[in-house]
Amino acid sequence: MGNRSVDPSDTQKSYNQVLAQEIRAGLREFNRSSSSLFLSAVSAGLDLGFTLIAVAAVATLAHGQSELVSQLLTANAYTVGFIFVILGRSELFTEHTTLAVLPVLDRQRSIWDLASTWGIIYAGNILGGLIFAGFAVVIGPEFGIFELSVLGEIVAPYTTHSTLGLFGGAVLAGWLMGLLSWLVTAVRDSSGRIFFVWFTTLLIGFTHLPHSIAGHIEMTAAVLATPLGIGAYSHFLLVATLGNAIGGVFFVALVKYGHVARGSTGETGLTGGYMQVYEQSQQSGENEKGAVNED
Repeated sequence: MGNRSVDPSDTQKSYNQVLAQEIRAGLREFNRSSSSLFLSAVSAGLDLGFTLIAVAAVATLAHGQSELVSQLLTANAYTVGFIFVILGRSELFTEHTTLAVLPVLDRQRSIWDLASTWGIIYAGNILGGLIFAGFAVVIGPEFGIFELSVLGEIVAPYTTHSTLGLFGGAVLAGWLMGLLSWLVTAVRDSSGRIFFVWFTTLLIGFTHLPHSIAGHIEMTAAVLATPLGIGAYSHFLLVATLGNAIGGVFFVALVKYGHVARGSTGETGLTGGYMQVYEQSQQSGENEKGAVNED
C-alpha cells in the first residue's frame, strides 16, 4: 500500500481562515449574556487553580534536585491548568484579550463593548482564582499535597523584580498568550492544540513570566499562607494585568490583524472591514466555482 502524502492544508488553516475564525469567536463572546460570560470566566479561574496545586506539589517533591531539573518539572506542572481552561473553552482574560479586540479593529464592536467584555471576564477570573486559592491552602497541607512554605518560593520571581522588569515580563507573557490563541485556532486537530498549549505555557512557566490570572492565584495563596503582604500582591496584579493586555493587544491583535487585513484588501481590491472583504471574496470564489461547474 502506497504512502499517502499529507497536504499541509489538511492540518493547518490559511492565515485568512484563522483571522476570520478568530473574529467570529470574538463576536460570539460579545453576543453572550453577561451572566453566561461571567460564569464561564469564574470557571476558568477555578480550573486554572490546578496549576497552583500541580506546581506546589512538584516544588515540594523536587526539593534536593538540581535547579534545572526542578525548573523543568515545575514548568511542566504549570501547564496543567491552562490545558484544562483552553481546551475546555472557558473564558481566560489573557487569551480573550486578543480575541475581543479583533472585532473592534474590524469596526464591528465599540471600545465600550470591549471594555465591558474585558471587565466581566477579568472579574470572573479573579473571583474563581480567589476561591481556589483559599481552598488550596487548606486542602494542600491537609492531604500532604504540598507544604505551605513552597508558596513563598513560587511567587519569589514576581516580588524580586523592579516594576519595569515585571511589566516587561508581563508584556512577553501577554504576547505569548495572544499568539497561543492564534496557534490553537490555526490547527485542526486536538493533539496539535494540546501541544501548542503545553509548549507555550511551559515557556511562560520556565521563564517565570508574569501571567496576571495564574499569578493572582499563586500570590493570593501566598498572602493567605505566608508573610507576603497585600501591597506586594496588588502591585503584581496591576503591573501584570497592564503588561499582559498590552502584549496581547499590540503584538498579536494589531500586528496579526494589520498584516492579514491589509494583505487581503490589496489582493482582492475590495474595501471595508476584514470580515466584509473576506466574505465577499469567499462568495466570489463560490460563484466562480459554480460557473465553471455549469460550463
